[in-house]
Amino acid sequence: MKALSNRRITAISAHIPRIYQPVPLSIGAGISLTVATSHHLAHVLRCSVGDSLILFNGEGGEYESEIASIKKQAVAIQIKSFRTVNKESSVKIHLGQSLSRGEKMDFAIQKAVELGITEITPLLTDFCAIKCSKEQGEKKCVHWQKIIVSACEQCGRDRLPILHPITPLDEWIQHQSAELKFVLHPTAEHHLKISTPPPSSIALLIGAEGGLSDNEVELAKKYHFLSIQLGPRILRTETATLSAITLLQFLYGDLR
Repeated sequence: MKALSNRRITAISAHIPRIYQPVPLSIGAGISLTVATSHHLAHVLRCSVGDSLILFNGEGGEYESEIASIKKQAVAIQIKSFRTVNKESSVKIHLGQSLSRGEKMDFAIQKAVELGITEITPLLTDFCAIKCSKEQGEKKCVHWQKIIVSACEQCGRDRLPILHPITPLDEWIQHQSAELKFVLHPTAEHHLKISTPPPSSIALLIGAEGGLSDNEVELAKKYHFLSIQLGPRILRTETATLSAITLLQFLYGDLR
């Protein structure tokens, strides 16, 4: 039992934190992290001077770095080297996610990022349970952006998906120009199938807890969205998002 415990401690200590910093990064440079990030490293992860970190700024690649000093509210980092990393999918997926309450929306965004989507637009639809002012919408987008950053730090992506402002469904539908466009609907006649050649871009529309209205589905079809279902069972909105993106990445992207 003791040996197992020691192996677990070794595995945990071998994990190197990945930190997103939206600033210019270069080999040999020293930077000071934000108060929030410094607190997380020093007091949550219990990092020490000399510990290794990975920094990325969303411009591609990542920087192997080392903690140079830890002060009360600031951790200083020294950048050691750069390495090219590409964990982006070969297919670009723009997710149109109808607004849902609280953790459901957070979960959908988090998992969509982990699965490799490139753009997310939160949508106002007929049956979405959330109505918010412009100011409230902006606050939600700030919150969702933090989820996107955290998901990229966790899953190893070095580029952040684009988060668009909350948008009315009809406006979003009319501006989609992806090679393939899908709208999920539980009674649709079609299922996802392999397309040859594989598309380079996909638009995916997901309804909220109450689904999409008939008028919304018809509008999507008018703009060349194919109505599809994922099986005989009705899925929760966050489950539908996770399932659909997984299938799309398996059929056309980099999930194997």
